[in-house]
Amino acid sequence: MELEEKTRSKVKRKLRIDRKRLAYSFKYAFQGIKQSYKGEQNLKIHTFIAILVIVFAFFLKISFFEWVIVLVLIGLVLMAEFFNTAIEYTVDLASPKIHPLAKAAKDTASAGVLVIAIISAIIGLLIFVPKIIEYLGGLQ
Repeated sequence: MELEEKTRSKVKRKLRIDRKRLAYSFKYAFQGIKQSYKGEQNLKIHTFIAILVIVFAFFLKISFFEWVIVLVLIGLVLMAEFFNTAIEYTVDLASPKIHPLAKAAKDTASAGVLVIAIISAIIGLLIFVPKIIEYLGGLQ
């Protein structure tokens, strides 16, 4: 009985949320976003494109399911860009001089962003081109 009570007590402590730590984790995350936007041109480009896609999505009245797809893809592209930025910062810290492995790590991380961006663009075309054709056909 006593062992069971100790186990419950430990579980409760682990499940307790430390509000101060939580607040700091959000603070640091927002600092990371701010830092990334200061230094990364491609992140700014992806964000601009995401805003354009959202505007067109409203204008063309995409379906709920299409919204889910679009928002997930926007999130994936931005997430990939943030991870790429983190990898670049880490590699620059670990290897300030140009090294073939450092270059390979940075190039590979960038390739990941490129792949998800291309896939997102293709899916975006599959969603938006029929809507644009429909809209233009209605203008005649």
